[in-house]
Amino acid sequence: MIVYLRLIKESFTFAMNALRNNKLRTLLSLLGVTIGIFSIIAVLTAVDSLDRKIRSDISGLDNRSIFLFKYCFGPSEVPDWKIEQFPDVTFDEYNYIKNSVNGVEAVCYQFFTKKENIKYEEKTASSVDIKPCTYEFIDIEKLDFDEGRFFNEQESNSGRNCIILGNEIASLLFENQNPIDKEIRLYGQKFIVIGVLKKVGERMVSFGSNPDNTVYVPMNKIRSMFGDNNELFTPIIIIRPSEDVNLEDIKGELIQKLRVKRGLKSGQVDTFFVNILKGATDQIDAIITQMNIMGWVIAGFSLLVGGFGIANIMFVSVKERTNLIGIQKSLGAKNKFILFQFLFESVILCIIGGLIGLIIVWLLAMLLTSLLDFEFVLSFSNIAIGTGLSIFVGIISGILPAISASHLDPVEAIRSGM
Repeated sequence: MIVYLRLIKESFTFAMNALRNNKLRTLLSLLGVTIGIFSIIAVLTAVDSLDRKIRSDISGLDNRSIFLFKYCFGPSEVPDWKIEQFPDVTFDEYNYIKNSVNGVEAVCYQFFTKKENIKYEEKTASSVDIKPCTYEFIDIEKLDFDEGRFFNEQESNSGRNCIILGNEIASLLFENQNPIDKEIRLYGQKFIVIGVLKKVGERMVSFGSNPDNTVYVPMNKIRSMFGDNNELFTPIIIIRPSEDVNLEDIKGELIQKLRVKRGLKSGQVDTFFVNILKGATDQIDAIITQMNIMGWVIAGFSLLVGGFGIANIMFVSVKERTNLIGIQKSLGAKNKFILFQFLFESVILCIIGGLIGLIIVWLLAMLLTSLLDFEFVLSFSNIAIGTGLSIFVGIISGILPAISASHLDPVEAIRSGM
């Protein structure tokens, strides 16, 4: 064991001396590996950061959530003109599903509607997303509060004139004031602020409006003002299944129960769509996977070119040091010592190039994070991948030159250098 450790140490020393004595050649060799590692890790970092951002954006909703209404999230065999004739889901159907469908943790009734202006004294917040919903909404979509709370079951059922403000809306209307218990005007009526959400920031992917620019009001308040059949509002039922329930099972039960509720006969098409959020998140996963594959393919060519450059330099190094190799072998150096000497030189060269590439990616990630409203993160796994690739390329690029050097005949090697 001690002999092998000494062999590794001496081989490492020879390799470092060779790299120091040929600085220009070492620099040129580093460029190929540096560019290759930089390309791969930069692509992986960008894709990982994008993936992290997307998952953060959709983390507020459970990907098992089910959206039941007249429209379909994706392509449908039902023509658009026929979908437009489908009836909207109703408040009565919301109560029916809530009380009759098994394996459900929460059921919420919500309206999609157009943006409105909100006023507080002389200040106006324009183009605000309005989200009328029942009290169960807080059990389905994760909302974090800076101040106050969400409306409770009693306030929801009675249609109290209360409201929850997104962070940007609260900052615009109240600046440094405490918004809680203040009155704002929406739809020409007064609403009492009972909660303010924490800031979420820009989202790349959002199933619905950004909470920062959204206000939440009790569904029954809006129903009492506008009724159930106002064209301004598109109702939707959101369902959160229990964790131990199979999604296809609950989807089948929902379809069966709602068909019975609507009196649909056998052979008639469903007049509603059961949209599962997991389908959308699976599509996002597929896109991220494809981006990773394309990144590996494109950046792999850069690394391949760098590997060829290292191999070429190592063959040149063997040729230049043929005489020295002959002398070493005539003095008793074994083949594996010569092999390790050149293999270490190749691996060290690639590791240095890889580290430089990683440092450039890290600096670029910090720069772009400070300039853009997007966080680029060089993860430990990508650092490990970069280091591992550097060692792998070093071994692959250096193995043939190292083998050819170790198999040189000492007499012929000394003679060729004279």
